[in-house]
Amino acid sequence: MRFHVVRDPQTRPTTYRKLTRAAVRDRSVTFGFLAVAACGLGITACASQAAPGATSSSSATSPANNTTSPSSASAADTGACVTSQLKISLTNTGALAGQAGGYLKFTNKSGTPCRMTGWPAVIGLTASGQATHLRHLQLSMFGAWHYSAPPPVVALQPGDSAYAIVAADDKPAGNSNRCPTPYARLRVSPPGDSGNVTISAWLPGAGSYLPSCSSANGSPTAGTSTITTLSSLPH
Repeated sequence: MRFHVVRDPQTRPTTYRKLTRAAVRDRSVTFGFLAVAACGLGITACASQAAPGATSSSSATSPANNTTSPSSASAADTGACVTSQLKISLTNTGALAGQAGGYLKFTNKSGTPCRMTGWPAVIGLTASGQATHLRHLQLSMFGAWHYSAPPPVVALQPGDSAYAIVAADDKPAGNSNRCPTPYARLRVSPPGDSGNVTISAWLPGAGSYLPSCSSANGSPTAGTSTITTLSSLPH
């Protein structure tokens, strides 16, 4: 007699079927893990390829800023202003905090740029012709100015102006009851130039000529600031 073996899964024992399903699940988990690992390696590789670009971008730097301001360049490339190039006048006059004065205005009337720096040379002249060299101020209540080294260099294009304070105490000092005769005129030279222009010392804003009052030790109080710009002064 012959026996025919039937391989029907449904006829297999229950325990066998459970073992088979467990093996299938284990293979699925293993394949899933390998797939994730492969994907992770792919991402790492992509990141490694992208890194050089990112590094290049972050390490790129902009060129150093060597720009020089137009004013500085002009001041360095031009000569000093001389009297013949300038129109000199007295503006912004008035009296404030025990001083009277105004702003000497130097306007470039030529067609050539020039520069100014330092103290102008100013001589006060009374009506009788008595001359006094005005001192170099270190500070002035009029114009709220104080000296700061080095003095600025002001470049003047044609038509531009530079300024300097001229001021003096307007009250007598010590036991004096009145100040000496005021200055009727000012003889003005730009810094470093021997030429000069004589202008009126009348101060419309103060209703008087520039005072010639002396300090308690007898020295004249009238003086000038260094050349500066109008933007640095009250106006």
